Amino acid sequence: MAAHEGKSVLFVCLGNICRSPIAEAVFRKMVTDRGTADKWRIDSAATSTYEIGNPPDYRGQACMRKHGVSMRHVARQVTKEDFMTFDHMLCMDESNLRDLNKKANTVKNCKAQIELLGKYDPQKQLIIKDPYYGSDEDFEMVYEQCVRCCRAFLDNHS
Repeated sequence: MAAHEGKSVLFVCLGNICRSPIAEAVFRKMVTDRGTADKWRIDSAATSTYEIGNPPDYRGQACMRKHGVSMRHVARQVTKEDFMTFDHMLCMDESNLRDLNKKANTVKNCKAQIELLGKYDPQKQLIIKDPYYGSDEDFEMVYEQCVRCCRAFLDNHS
């Protein structure tokens, strides 16, 4: 099955340099490890324009290396086309959710299901907090939440 005929998910946060590229990398590794990468189109994006063109935060990259997860991404902003082409848009907090729902209302053929990634957390931590002003431990916490949530999301959509 070709990627465009399969399922698709876009992970979204404010700047697309911390949480969403971590979630994207974690999810990509999971589907690769399960042998189903060809069934998914996976990406991440920002609600803001703050970091467009920048690589993921160096602390997030270090965290991913520590866990053996490869991460290659350049920050971009969510586009109207994303709402029409992705099945799922999974965001990190209420602010992202409000921004996405507001933008979705301006898109005629929105097919994306917009929800919080944390909705899938078996530990019921609904919000994945922005680690940007935090420490390495905060990035580790984001990684762990993303692993739990992405696994549950994948199990629900396999």
